[in-house]
Parts: sequence; structure tokens; C-alpha cells
Amino acid sequence: MPRPYRPRRSCLAVPGSSEKMLKKAQTLQADQVFLDLEDSVAPTAKPGSRANIIAALRDGVWTGKTRAVRINDADTRWAYDDVISVVTHAGEHLDCIMLPKVEKIAHILWLDVLLNQLEMSLGLPQGGIGIEAQIEGPGGLSDIDAIAAATPRLETIIFGPGDFGAAMHMPQLTIGGGDLDHGPNPFDHVLMDIAVAARKHGVQAIDGPFAKIHDLDGYRSYCERAAAYGFDGKWVLHPGQIGVANAVFSPPQESYDKAELILDAYAYYTSDAGGSVGAVMLGDEMIDEASAKIARSMAVRGRRLAMKRTSVFSPPAPSV
Repeated sequence: MPRPYRPRRSCLAVPGSSEKMLKKAQTLQADQVFLDLEDSVAPTAKPGSRANIIAALRDGVWTGKTRAVRINDADTRWAYDDVISVVTHAGEHLDCIMLPKVEKIAHILWLDVLLNQLEMSLGLPQGGIGIEAQIEGPGGLSDIDAIAAATPRLETIIFGPGDFGAAMHMPQLTIGGGDLDHGPNPFDHVLMDIAVAARKHGVQAIDGPFAKIHDLDGYRSYCERAAAYGFDGKWVLHPGQIGVANAVFSPPQESYDKAELILDAYAYYTSDAGGSVGAVMLGDEMIDEASAKIARSMAVRGRRLAMKRTSVFSPPAPSV
């Protein structure tokens, strides 16, 4: 089944143990909401959280939002029951399963096979439930290419900076930023590796959490850093972060207009009417096929968000 495109500029984490937060999340302007059964839920609260999440998916109003559930990682005693319970009782209301701590391809294949079996058993569309893989350790990063190609269900690769930093013995105590702001950031190569694998295999790249929830300037800087690597969005831990993520991971109006202008101009100048030339000046900038590829990427992002153009290309008047 071809994967649908789902905007994920802002990916809101919601503890499955909090009925209050599950209700509030439905009213917020996040592109994606993932209902969590893992780190934000205490071990004794996990069974009750499954029931809360099932009720929220079945009875809640999630219009316009991607609905995901983060289960516990594949090596825990909770993971199997997480998948069985949520998909059996709310599979038709679920877009994706998020799998944390993916350290090897076997983790993804296990979830893929289990979802196949459940969909056949329950009469759900085959391949309908997507998978989001969270990379949180050296094993997952080492096998990132194989993980990204493991199953057509895969929709996103997510960076988990907290567990990754712990696994690598990095000197940090703040998840997602703050301790590592001086000098070159050691996570930069991780972001690039994830971005390359995501683009190679046609899936989205999502940056993880920023724990200083009231430091919106810091959060914005980390959003901008991820966006510079081509990431599609970032996790949100507090409603105040949503607007920042949505803004940073959306094309600026000026950039979107310029991208559409370049595409129109390039199409005209490479046509017979425009002289069939491959490189031409547009204002004070030369554009060619590479320019068109860059512009197309930006234009597609804007179109997916239903952005409207504020300028149009006008071919030059014919010379007399």
C-alpha cells in the first residue's frame, strides 16, 4: 500500500496515563499527536494507559491530526500486549505505531509481521497502519539504512537524543539540548545520517524532544537546526512549542513564492517559446536544472500545506 503523506511539523507527545491531556490534545493545532505508552508512563500505569488510549482513539475528535501510539520497545514485556490491545480495539482509528529504541532491523520486522497478522485477522486494510522508527542508540544508527528500507510501512525515522546521549556516555543531563550548546554539536552527524537515510528511502525525518519547555528561543534554534538538515518536523512536549514548530517547518511565504517563480520561469525558458535554453538569468540570479530541483522541493512543501502564491511569473514581452 503506498504510504499517504502526513504533515508532521509538530509531533505532540501525550502521556497515555493522563485522561486530561488526552482530551486537551484533541483541541491543539499539532500536525501529529502520539499517545504514549513508553517513557512518560510508569510501569504500573501501563495497562490502564492502554485502556485510556483506546478510549481516546475511539471516542475522541482528532480531525486533521495524524494519530500515532508509541508502544514500549520490542525487547520489553509490554510491547506485544501494547500492539495487540491497541490495534484490536482501535486499529481503525489509528494511523501509525511508533516503535522506540530500534537497535536492529529485527525490531522493525517483528512489528511489521505482527501488524500484518492483526490486519488480516481483524479485516483491516492490509498495510494500512504505518510504522515510525525511533533511533536512540548506536545499533540503530549503524543499521539506519537497513531499518529505513525494512518495510513499506515505514513513514518516519525519529531521532531520540535522550537515550542516544545516554548510550554514548555523552556529558548531558538535559534532553534535546542545553548541555551541548558550546562548540560543535556532537549530534550533527546523527541528524545528517538520519536525513540521508530518510531521503534515500522516501520517508520523513523527525527530530526528538527539547526538554526546556519554557525556553522557546532555545526550542526555535533546535527546530531551525533540524530544518537546516532537511528534517520535516520536531517533537512537542508543551502546547507552547507547537506554533514554533509549525512556523519553522513551513516554508516562508517569500521562499514559497520564489520557488514557484523559479519553476514557472525554468519551464518557460526551456520551452520552444522561451528559446529552449538550459540556463538563464532570473533577476540577478542564474537558474538552471539544479535550481529547478531545489525549487521543486520547496514548492512541494508549500503545496502540501495548501499555501497560496502571492506572485506570478510573466514571460518577457516579445522583441519587435
